[in-house]
Amino acid sequence: MRRPDLLFKQKALAWASSFDVCCILDSNGYTDQYQKFDLLIAAGARRQLRISSGMAFNSLKDFYEEHQNWMFGLLGYDLKNEVENLHSENPDTLDFPDLFFFVPEHLIAIKDARPEVLLGNPEILQEILQQELHPSKASFEQKIESRMSKQTYLDKVEELQRHIHLGNIYEVTFCQEFFAEHAAIDPVAVYEKLINISPTPFAGFFKIGEQYILSASPERFLSKKGRTLISQPIKGTARRSHHPEADQRIKSLLKEDLKEQTENVMIVDLVRNDLTKSALPGTVKVEELFGVYSFPQVHQMISTITCELRPGLHFIDAIRNTFPMGSMTGAPKIKAMALIEQQECRKRGAYSGSIGYINPDGDFDFNVVIRSILYEAKKQYLSFQVGGAITYSSVPEKEYEECILKASAIIETLKG
Repeated sequence: MRRPDLLFKQKALAWASSFDVCCILDSNGYTDQYQKFDLLIAAGARRQLRISSGMAFNSLKDFYEEHQNWMFGLLGYDLKNEVENLHSENPDTLDFPDLFFFVPEHLIAIKDARPEVLLGNPEILQEILQQELHPSKASFEQKIESRMSKQTYLDKVEELQRHIHLGNIYEVTFCQEFFAEHAAIDPVAVYEKLINISPTPFAGFFKIGEQYILSASPERFLSKKGRTLISQPIKGTARRSHHPEADQRIKSLLKEDLKEQTENVMIVDLVRNDLTKSALPGTVKVEELFGVYSFPQVHQMISTITCELRPGLHFIDAIRNTFPMGSMTGAPKIKAMALIEQQECRKRGAYSGSIGYINPDGDFDFNVVIRSILYEAKKQYLSFQVGGAITYSSVPEKEYEECILKASAIIETLKG
C-alpha cells in the first residue's frame, strides 16, 4: 500500500470542498493493475449535466461527445427505471439527481506520490499547500435511528425467501436505511474520520451544492482501460479478528464457505451476462473467482470479470448495459429489482449507484456507493443504507448481523 502525503490530502479536501461542486476519488494506498491514479481531486464545474431518469444515458453520451474532456459524476440507482421497465414510488428525503456529471475547472492527479495538475492553473498546487487547516467544531455525535425494526427486517427477509422457494428469484440484495434528523455535521471532518477508520480502495467525497456523498466503498462497479472492461463484484463478508491467527483462520473459512461461494458465483454469472451485451464475442473471462481481500473491519470475497469492448459500441452504452451493478440487485436481475422496490422502505437514490470519472480517451472507473454516508445539509438529514444477499440458505438473524457489521465503521464515525 502507498499513501499520498496525508497533510496534502487534508489540505486538498479542504480546498476542493470550498467549491460548489467537487469530487475526490481516493484509493487510500490500495493499488491494482487496473487503477491509473492513487488520488484524483476535481473541483469547480466548467460544465455540468443534471438530468432525471428517462434519457439520461443518451444525454451523458451527448455531453461527453460535446466536451471530450475529463468528467466526474454520479449514476443514481434509479436509472434502473430507464434501463428496464421499472418504477420507484418509495419516499426520498435526500433528492440526489439520477445522473449528475461535471467537467472540472481544476483537476489534480496523484500517482506514486507525485501530484500533477491535469486541468487548471499549475500554481494551484502551491495554493493548496498554503491552505490553513482549522479543527472542526462540529459534533460527531448523532442520534442514529433505523427505518425498520429488527423484526420487520427479519419478516421481510422471510418474505423474499418465499419468492426464492417459489422460483421467482435465486438471490436478491435487500437493504435497510439508518438515518439521523437535525444532523448538523461537518462533511469534511466526518469523511476524514470515516476514511481513517475504514480506508478503502474506492473511497470518495462528492459534493453537489448542499448534497454530499461520503464514501468508504471497497467495491469497483465497472472500469474501462483501453478496450478492456473490468467488473469486480463483492459477495461474501466475514468479520475480522484482532488476533492474527484467528483472523487468518476466518479468512480461510470465508474462502471455503459454500454459502458465500454460491452467492458470489450467482452474481459472477449475472455480471458475465451483462458484459456479454457489450463484449466482442468470446472475450468474457472470469480472471479471478472467490478472491478474498482484507479491509479494516471485514474480509470480502471479490471476483474479477473482464471482456473486450465490441468495436462500434459507445462506452457509455457499456455502462448502461451493466447498470445497476449485479452485486446490489440479484438474479434474475429485473425480478429482483422489482422485489427490492416492494420490500425496501426508502428510495435508494445515490446509494448503490456509482461515482467515478471518465477521461478524454473514454477510459473510466466507477465505484459502488456502499459503506457511504449521504447528507443533505439544507435539510440536515443524514442517511446510510446497508444490505446483504438473500438466498435460499440465508439465515435471517445472521443477515441482520451482517448488516450491522457492514454499518460498523459508519456507526463508529457518527457516535463520537
